[in-house]
Amino acid sequence: MRKIQMVDLQGQYQDIKEQVNTAIAQILETSAFINGPEVHAFQKELEDYLGVKHVIPCANGTDALQIAMMGLGLQPGDEVITADFTFAATVEVIALLQLTPVLVDVDPDTFNIDIDAVKKAITPRTKAIVPVHLFGQCADMDAIMAMANEHGLFVIEDNAQAIGAKYTSRKGEKTMAGTIGHVGATSFFPSKNLGAYGDGGAIFTNDDALAHTIRGMVNHGMYERYHHDVVGVNSRLDSIQAAVLRAKLPKLNDYCDARRAAARSYSKAFMGQPHIKTPKTVNGCEGICDTCDCHVFHQYTLRITNGKRDALVKHLQEKEIPCGVYYPIPLHKQKAYADDRYDERDFPITKQLVQEVISLPMHTELDEEQLAFITTTVIEFVNAQVQDVLV
Repeated sequence: MRKIQMVDLQGQYQDIKEQVNTAIAQILETSAFINGPEVHAFQKELEDYLGVKHVIPCANGTDALQIAMMGLGLQPGDEVITADFTFAATVEVIALLQLTPVLVDVDPDTFNIDIDAVKKAITPRTKAIVPVHLFGQCADMDAIMAMANEHGLFVIEDNAQAIGAKYTSRKGEKTMAGTIGHVGATSFFPSKNLGAYGDGGAIFTNDDALAHTIRGMVNHGMYERYHHDVVGVNSRLDSIQAAVLRAKLPKLNDYCDARRAAARSYSKAFMGQPHIKTPKTVNGCEGICDTCDCHVFHQYTLRITNGKRDALVKHLQEKEIPCGVYYPIPLHKQKAYADDRYDERDFPITKQLVQEVISLPMHTELDEEQLAFITTTVIEFVNAQVQDVLV
């Protein structure tokens, strides 16, 4: 059996090696390293793929979130509601801009932001909601957009983990993740479903005026060289990363299908296991439906409900099966973002998830032998722990 990787970037590279190497060599020959033809071509191709009017490439996903908030004109003290159970970048940019983060609990099945918690958190100072499309599927965007319209709020989609996913509205209309709110942001970190070979990110919007503002912001606030019309930052996608992303973008749907196939293998193997909760999709199919397109499984995350999650992590490591705990500490408990405003009683699901979640290897190169070894190892360990308790 091949060595199991948490993310197998080397295996994926072999399939696009010739195209990537040729494109990089051409960039080196032309020396068009910043804002070169590869960047502009990738921008247009991603706009076509997403069905969105404007894609603005930038240096990384964190910058994408920050610049999106800057472009919307959010001011210090404005409240921004987001999920407590996610990576710190989402709340980090809120704090950097001196906005006021308002963290709320999440749904126990999809791990995405809890709609009722958002409703309760809205105040006259609320200016924006940042739904995080965690692990590869959209939050409930129908409900979020309805609340935003009712209260005059901006919606900034954190789409770092869900590029390629589709959201089906209550009306049955399908829209690409990241293109539903006022603005969306994504990351092209190498391990992402559409990953570069370094840092990269992008901002999406259908708002012409907002797109114009953001295009200046990513380049020091310039629309004309040395004319600084807005306060900006230095955040540009370099040509080499754009070339890699151009090679991968036509394969993104296939990458998503491969991840879904791996997820189906996992979920089917774990069916009927009382102490293993498999991830559920927004349509409730638990990832085993052959036609599901709502989840792209950036992570395949289980819940181990018998209190043995940490022991399972150790056991998998001993068996040379990589795994991850995303995320071990709620944001409201992180030293940088702790605040007396938060009441522990408002985060029951997040507090439970940080004790139970474990993410298994997930990438496009997983084979049947590897999947069988992983699932068998997990099941045997969990069942052995139950037997020990019974004895």
